[in-house]
Amino acid sequence: MREIGETVRRRGRWFVLLAAVGGLLLTACTGSGGQPAGAEHSTAGHSPAAQAAAGPHITPANGSKHVGTTAAITVTSASGPIRSVQVTAGHHQVPVSGHLSTAAGGKQATWQSTWALHAVQRYTVTATAAAPGGKTVSTTSTFRTITPADTFTTEIYEGYKQTFGVGMPIILYFSQAITRRAAVERALQVTTSKPVYGAWYWDGDKTLYFRPQSYWPAHTTVSFDGHLDGVAGAKGMYGTADLTQTFRIGGSLIVTASTATHHMHLYRNGHLIDTWPISTGRPGDDTPNGTYLTIDKANPVLMTGPGYSLEVPWSVRITWSGDYLHDAYWSVGEQGFTNVSHGCVNMPPADAQAYYQMENPGDPVMITGSPLAGTWDNGWTVWFLSFRKLVKGSALGEAVQAGPHGSRFVSLSSVPASTASYPLQTAKPGSAAAS
Repeated sequence: MREIGETVRRRGRWFVLLAAVGGLLLTACTGSGGQPAGAEHSTAGHSPAAQAAAGPHITPANGSKHVGTTAAITVTSASGPIRSVQVTAGHHQVPVSGHLSTAAGGKQATWQSTWALHAVQRYTVTATAAAPGGKTVSTTSTFRTITPADTFTTEIYEGYKQTFGVGMPIILYFSQAITRRAAVERALQVTTSKPVYGAWYWDGDKTLYFRPQSYWPAHTTVSFDGHLDGVAGAKGMYGTADLTQTFRIGGSLIVTASTATHHMHLYRNGHLIDTWPISTGRPGDDTPNGTYLTIDKANPVLMTGPGYSLEVPWSVRITWSGDYLHDAYWSVGEQGFTNVSHGCVNMPPADAQAYYQMENPGDPVMITGSPLAGTWDNGWTVWFLSFRKLVKGSALGEAVQAGPHGSRFVSLSSVPASTASYPLQTAKPGSAAAS
């Protein structure tokens, strides 16, 4: 039976909305032995010796206004190693990510911030470096970043510490059309407790997915960091806040359901634990093929259509148009033999209840044997794509390698051919492999 009532796409129960963050105090320290900052020094027009004595050189320059958010903060030192870099803006303190490099011979060092500057901010940068004779010298620069004419916000589907299935993509929704997609992708970091390969994929100009190459390893902790404050999503349009979220991947639970054999197999962590009789969509109401993900569930769901209105127990949704896996006590006699439903997967009551109680959003459901192909975006259909097609949907055209220390972009050719965590095994229920 298919739910005909509400067919509007529901994005989820656990959105996290970006909120504008103002007045940040940003601090970053490099090296050790930093001393309290001294008075401001200007180095413009001085000889190298004079610059070394005056202190580190900072860009953006002191007094600059309307500084673009893509302009990195850069500190150079001709006098000796950089001891510390402090970046302040407002009345709060958060770390600023940056990296330090040293020229040949160690005579000149450079520190540069990693992410985009925040919009509408007054920054003060104080840098301290070593000087001859065991002394230190300091320089301070104060500048203001631009006030955007237009802004965008971002929502993430996953909720804090919520548990999802092994197929669940990270889903980001943008309030406005993103045209500078590569810049947005570069601002995104994925940290995983277990190593994975994956890719970003743009579904239109307002939705962005991150999907692993193969299913997530069970019990992976996933942390997302969107350094979006100050990122230009389109000409003249900027993000105004960063976004972070952490969620969990549960155990692997995968369903394969054949409309031709009228049976479904249930796999736990790759091992077949049960086979259940089913009845799928009758001719004209065929259940469409595809690898779907469970979206939400309710007990019961009111399903209505031509000539019926029924509260259906133990119902798990897989499409926005109203296809479910659910209890169908009225068709038990047909289950395992023929297809009689309006498009849903009919299950015996006890089996439907057992699956309902095990399921997490994002658990894969693979429908096969149907004469009807699945429709893109009718559900979370990102697993309709091969990994190669997934990577092509990235603005950068590169895969992502993620692990406990964050993520980096890598070429598709460097990704192993398969990192499948749970190849499905056809051990019979009750055997040692299925335990």
